[in-house]
Amino acid sequence: MLRREERAREERARQSGGAAGARGALRRLVGLRTRLVVAFVLIALVSAVTATALAYRESRTAVLERKQDAVRGAFKNRVEQAAADFDVPADEVALTRFATTVADGLGDDAVVVARYRSLTVSSDASADRSRITPALRAAVRDRNRMSFQRVDHDGRPYLVVGTPVTFDGAAPSGLDAFAITSLRAESEATAGVLDAVRDGIVPVVLLAAVLALLSAGTVLRPVRELGRATRRHAAGDLTSRVRVRGRDELADLARDFNKTADALEASVAELREQDARAKRFVADVSHELRTPLAAMTMVATVLDEDAHALPPDTAHAARTVSEETARLSRLVDDLMEMSRFDSGAARLNLTPTDLAEAVTATLSLRALTDRVRTELPPGVRALVDRRRVDVIVANLVGNALRHGAPPVTLTLATDPAGDWLTVEVADRGPGLPPETLAHVFDRFYKADSARTRSEGSGLGTAIALENARLHGGTIEAANAPDGGAVFTLRLPWRRPRQEDT
Repeated sequence: MLRREERAREERARQSGGAAGARGALRRLVGLRTRLVVAFVLIALVSAVTATALAYRESRTAVLERKQDAVRGAFKNRVEQAAADFDVPADEVALTRFATTVADGLGDDAVVVARYRSLTVSSDASADRSRITPALRAAVRDRNRMSFQRVDHDGRPYLVVGTPVTFDGAAPSGLDAFAITSLRAESEATAGVLDAVRDGIVPVVLLAAVLALLSAGTVLRPVRELGRATRRHAAGDLTSRVRVRGRDELADLARDFNKTADALEASVAELREQDARAKRFVADVSHELRTPLAAMTMVATVLDEDAHALPPDTAHAARTVSEETARLSRLVDDLMEMSRFDSGAARLNLTPTDLAEAVTATLSLRALTDRVRTELPPGVRALVDRRRVDVIVANLVGNALRHGAPPVTLTLATDPAGDWLTVEVADRGPGLPPETLAHVFDRFYKADSARTRSEGSGLGTAIALENARLHGGTIEAANAPDGGAVFTLRLPWRRPRQEDT
C-alpha cells in the first residue's frame, strides 16, 4: 500500500514537473528575448523594405528622366531637320518620307507617326498606333508644344512624345509628329536594382537577428540573474545576491537589489531570533511550571476532597482553587504541546488503526457517547498516530458541544478515489460568524471578545490543526447550509501493509 502511494506521489510530481517545464517553455517562447529578436528583425525588415522602395523609386525616376530628356532632345532635333525639307500641303509620300527621316535618328526600336490634317502615316506600317492616346493628341493640339506620356501596352512600357511642327517660328503648320520608344531596357535596369536590393534584405535580416540575440543576451543576462536570485529568496535562501556589472541602469538595479536583500536578511534573522527566543521562553516557562503545578494539584485535590468538612466560604474557595489549578495545568500541557510543534520536535507514531474503533474509544473515554450521533463505517483501517487523532476528535467534538447545539453528529467517510479520509463534526447551533471563520484556528482566539474566560485553554483548535498537518492533512471550518458549524478533518489514507495487520 505504501509503495502504491509513493508511486502515486512520484507520478503527481512528474506531472507537476512536466507542467512546470511546459510553462517554462511557454515563457521562453513569449519571453523578452523572443520579443527583442522579433522587434529587431521587424525594424530591420521595415528599414530594408523602405530603403528598397526609396532606392527603386529614385533610380527609376532618374533612369526614366534621363531617357525622356534624351528622346525629347533627339526627337526635337530630327523634327526640325526634317521640317526644313518638308512642304505643305503634303501628300502621303511626303508624309511617309518625313516620318522615316525622323525615325532614322531615334534608334532601331523607335516608331514615328506623322499626322497632317486627316492623313496619318508611320515609319513602320505595322506599328500599333493605339499607343498614342487621345489625351496626348489633345495635349499636343491644344497646348501647341511638345508633350510626352508613359503608357503600358500589352504589358510593356513605352514613352510617347508628340510635338506640333512649325516653320521658322510661325504658326502651326497642321503637321503633328509622334515618336514611340520602348522603355523595356530602362524597366529591366531598374528591376535589376530592385532585385539586388531585395536580395540584400535576407542578410540584413539575419544580421539583425544575430545582433538582437547578442543584445538580448547582454541585456537579459543580469535580468535572468536577478530573476533567479528573486526565486531563491522566495524559496527561503536570503543569502542569494547578484553580481554588479558596469555602471548602467541594470547595474544600479543589481546594487539596489543587493542592498534590499541585505536589509531583508538582517530583518528576517532578527525576527527569527526573536521568534526562537519567544518559543524558548514559552517552553522554559511551561517546563518550570510543571513542578510547582504538580504540588499545587496535589494540595488542591486534598482540599477539594475535604471541602465538605470546611465552612461554606472556605469550601467554595477550595473548590475554586482546585478548578483553576486544573485549568492552569491543562494550559501548561497545551503550551508544552505547542512548543513541540513550533520547535519541530513533534513526531508521528504511526500504527495500524481501525478508525471507527478509535473514534468510539475517544467518545467513550470522555463519556460523550450518548451526546454524539455517529456514522462510523466498520473496516476503515489506516496508519495514523492514534494519540494525535484522539486529541483532534476530542477537541472538535468538545467545541461542538460547548459552543454549538445538539444534535452533534460525527461522520467518518472516504473519498471515491480512496486517497483521503474525512471525519466531519457538525452541530445545530448558530454557526460561526463570518469574521470568526478566518481566525477559528488562531491561538487564544475568542469569537466573543467579552468572554475573557472559557473552559478550555484557547489552544484546542490550533493543536488539532497542527496534529492534522503533522499527518499531511488539514482541518476546514464552515457553516452548514441548514445551520450549524461543520469542522472537517481530512487525512491522507495511508493503508497498512498486510503484514502490519
